[in-house]
Amino acid sequence: MWTRPAYGDGSLADLMPSVLAALGVAGQRDPLGLTGTLAGMDKVIVLLVDGMGWHNLPEDPIRTPTLHAITAGGLGAARPMTTGFPSTTPTSLVSLGTGARPGEHGVLGFTVNVPGTDRILVHTHWPDDPVPELWQPVEVLFRAAGRAGVNTAIVNYPEFASSGLTRVSTGVSGYRGASGADALAAELLATIARTPGPAVVYGYHSDLDQAGHRHGITSMRWWDAAVGVDRLVTALVEGLPYGTALVITADHGQLDVPADRRIDLDTDPRLRAGLRVAAGEPRVRYLHTLPGATADVADAWRGVLGAAGWVLTRDEAIDEGLFGPVPAAHRDRIGDLVVICADDWAILATEREPAEIARLVAFHGALTEAEMTIPLITITS
Repeated sequence: MWTRPAYGDGSLADLMPSVLAALGVAGQRDPLGLTGTLAGMDKVIVLLVDGMGWHNLPEDPIRTPTLHAITAGGLGAARPMTTGFPSTTPTSLVSLGTGARPGEHGVLGFTVNVPGTDRILVHTHWPDDPVPELWQPVEVLFRAAGRAGVNTAIVNYPEFASSGLTRVSTGVSGYRGASGADALAAELLATIARTPGPAVVYGYHSDLDQAGHRHGITSMRWWDAAVGVDRLVTALVEGLPYGTALVITADHGQLDVPADRRIDLDTDPRLRAGLRVAAGEPRVRYLHTLPGATADVADAWRGVLGAAGWVLTRDEAIDEGLFGPVPAAHRDRIGDLVVICADDWAILATEREPAEIARLVAFHGALTEAEMTIPLITITS
């Protein structure tokens, strides 16, 4: 069962426009109805917890009491919305920061083929080539907010301060570095306290995502990270200044992929045949084929995968509305074929990608409810 992006009325791309509309920024739409929810607030902390999908919310009353209180209805309000497609971090962060759908902003996957080359661009390790502001042409909403009189700041890991992904998702103005749950909470609260309203301060935390990838979403390491998230949220709730709201969301969920559900395209000659470049990630693959080979590659992959994946041409994927509108400049970043894994299958590329990817336990990117559904949590002071 696929969960499609709810672009325009309930997706991650709708969050920041709704927050800015609630702060009175003219011309911003409010599809999430936050103008009512945040009435009377002139400052907002937006916290994105990487990997904390709606179905991954840690709601143990002993280990994560604050998150449990939220999900049980005793604190704030929580409801599901969707991420965009692919349900992966770079795509989601740019949709959050621009209010644009993936096709519009062009950051269309964890990795993509740079058109006209055999090069793979990894969006999370992207210094300045291609030039970020040319590769991603949509203005970040933090700049638009500043022009409208809303003060903004970003609190994120120090090492991301000048990355290409930061430049095209939030911009670097007002960037403050903080690593770990406790430092992030302290810096978010200090920043919101000294920033005059109206104001939005954005924070990002990735420990839960990393623990899931490396150890699985039911592991003790994952729960250790969940305890850290709960401590972070607790500190923010307890320290919220009067007239300040806390909005919490995520970029995607995760699911564990067992060993017998992993297909390696690099060890199966049927999957390698006719293939020029493979991009994307294990749950969503972009296949760029040799000239004239697309139909044969599609038939071969459908035959091998069967019910384990959905093989679409580029045009079919675009026509399905998975990316939202895709301008001509961004079309070739999508593969000639788009392969979307079903259930808990994954497609590895052990000769083309770093060895550590094959050792990961949890993945994301595809259209399952576990990956696509994310929380929208609002708490007001």
